[in-house]
Amino acid sequence: MTQRPDRDAGPGVCFVTDRTATAGRGIVEVAVAAARGGVDFVQVREKDLDGGALLRLVSELQAALAGLAGARTRLLVNDRLDVALAAKTAGVHLPASGLPIEAARRHAGKKFLIGRSVHSLAEAKAAAKAGADYLIAGPVFPTPSKTAYGEPLGVAGLERIARAVRIPVWAIGGVTAETASALAGLPLAGVAAIRAVAGASDPAVAVRALRQALAAPGAAAPASS
Repeated sequence: MTQRPDRDAGPGVCFVTDRTATAGRGIVEVAVAAARGGVDFVQVREKDLDGGALLRLVSELQAALAGLAGARTRLLVNDRLDVALAAKTAGVHLPASGLPIEAARRHAGKKFLIGRSVHSLAEAKAAAKAGADYLIAGPVFPTPSKTAYGEPLGVAGLERIARAVRIPVWAIGGVTAETASALAGLPLAGVAAIRAVAGASDPAVAVRALRQALAAPGAAAPASS
């Protein structure tokens, strides 16, 4: 997440997993479909799983994604640095109240991606200073899953964060193909979405729709199939 696999393709999409939001489908099935749609990252965020079960799920996802011809989707683990290191994923995503970035870096090394969730400009500046590789900022729009973090940042608040730091910023919170269009043209790495992908009848189409919504006015729209 320090860079998208192809920066010239425009803002990207990160799928944050939630096994309770997949309309009865397996999370591996949904993630594979999202990868076929060109999702850049899958962040495994299953907080109810203990370490052993989470490692098994991450390993299963790795094997499934590795089997996709031409796919360049990379895998991140939310919060659990131990699982991310054991599975040798691309990196770990730390909650705002999670491990200190410096401590994670000592264990993980320079090439391992370390991201941080931030909910304010002050948090964003602090995380960037501490050595985060990227930030996920939100909530941008109102969403039931993020009410604990207070009022949404809004587009203006997100833009202030994105322009204040020199590392990639991804938007999260209430992101859909409809709301993402309001973010087109902002200096973002992309958007992170949970239900917009997990709950979609076709996650591949959902990923493409998000990417198309983010395309700056006048930019070439990505292929729809």
